[in-house]
Amino acid sequence: MADRIRILGIDPGSRCTGYGIVDSDGFRHQYVASGFIKIQGDELPQRLGYIFKQLSTLIAQWQPQSMGIEQVFVNKNVDSALKLGQARGAAICAGTHAQLDVGEYTPRAIKKAVVGNGAADKEQIQQMMKLLLKLDFVPQSDEADGLAIAVCHANHMRVKSLGIATKVRAGRWR
Repeated sequence: MADRIRILGIDPGSRCTGYGIVDSDGFRHQYVASGFIKIQGDELPQRLGYIFKQLSTLIAQWQPQSMGIEQVFVNKNVDSALKLGQARGAAICAGTHAQLDVGEYTPRAIKKAVVGNGAADKEQIQQMMKLLLKLDFVPQSDEADGLAIAVCHANHMRVKSLGIATKVRAGRWR
């Protein structure tokens, strides 16, 4: 992965979806753009369609070559997890519709990749994105998460291109 690649990171949500775009060679990451999409629509199908349309527009505008997205984190509220999963699905569809490779990462893996601590809090991620990407602002929480996912994806792609096996939770090597 010697060449720079443009990566879109997505922090999915059914009410607010964060995104971050970086150019990376796997070692150095350069900020391109970031923000969040305030989801419109009263019904879930309308909100999912809105996510798909807005991300499709972002992809057309910024022309990323790859995409990383956060996996669903299931806590106690199953209904929220299902809605989040559907928002992820809309985002993944936008990426695959644009023929992007999509990598999925757990919240813990993202935090570990960018902060060095899988239990990092939101403020630590925001500050690390500001430092790592040399920003002159502290990104909003969802936007910082999108940037962190893009950086995590870039790191993963570098490791994969070097042929280094990484251990996954199930104990299998890939």
